[in-house]
Amino acid sequence: MDKADKIFVAGHAGLVGSAIVRGLRDGDYDNLILRTRSEVDLCNQAQVDAFFRQERPDYVFLAAAKVGGILANSSYPAEFLRDNLAIQTNVIDSAYRHGAKKLAFLGSSCIYPKMASQPIKEEYLLTGPLEPTNEWYAIAKIAGIKMAQAYRKQYGFNAISLMPTNLYGPGDNFDLQSSHVLPALLRKAHEAKLNSDPEVPVWGTGLPRREFLHVDDLADAAVFLMEHYDQPEIVNVGTGVDVTIRELVGMIQQATGYQGRVAFDESKPDGTLRKLLDVSKLTGLGWKARTPLQEGIASTYRWYLENIKSCTCHH
Repeated sequence: MDKADKIFVAGHAGLVGSAIVRGLRDGDYDNLILRTRSEVDLCNQAQVDAFFRQERPDYVFLAAAKVGGILANSSYPAEFLRDNLAIQTNVIDSAYRHGAKKLAFLGSSCIYPKMASQPIKEEYLLTGPLEPTNEWYAIAKIAGIKMAQAYRKQYGFNAISLMPTNLYGPGDNFDLQSSHVLPALLRKAHEAKLNSDPEVPVWGTGLPRREFLHVDDLADAAVFLMEHYDQPEIVNVGTGVDVTIRELVGMIQQATGYQGRVAFDESKPDGTLRKLLDVSKLTGLGWKARTPLQEGIASTYRWYLENIKSCTCHH
């Protein structure tokens, strides 16, 4: 990518898209094309086509998606499938037809089989059944990967696909109904400290292990791969290190200063016991995550405190 190239970040207002915009600007890429949903509805083929015909971006980061936790996925399966299929179909097709040099598609680690062996290698894709709670989202993302590969195979379109692990950081969703485990626990600990609650309830045993990647590290990897990787195969993006939920809670207590007790409710489900990505392919290309988890949690908590007044983080 040249500094003067036109770069379209689809989904620039979201957790991932906003981090990619920060990462590009830090790298002195200033010719960014950004559009809100009211300006270009990515689910609308005619609007997407008109946008690409007019702007003709050189590079496309496809970070737009309908996302949510288990509750949202199980409540709105049709929307998770339909909207994500529409967004990626419209963007990938228009990018190819209007002469984009390269596109980076962002998937998710939930595309892998529920019972995949650990750590999860890229080649485990499609070797077993998915986790039923988010299969609608996962099926859409798998279709996006296959579409990127098909457009490369048939048309020679340079499309790459990245599979990030669990992400967190500034711009995260802290809504307790729909957020993921790390921001939800941060908010719970913060509010328990404010209210001097003697204990914070946490679902499950605290024994499952999870891998967490700071979203600015993901953005850095996305720009790195856009500059250095041109293959059809998907690439895992993670830290290669996981922690137990119990350890995560300890880090969150340290960051928030909450001194109370953590009550693990063992009657509640644990989910998958382990979900760690094998990141040896990415490390082999010369990229490693930089943000230690404790440090990342502390900076995310500072962001939360600064933005708590504007309800962006409570959606």
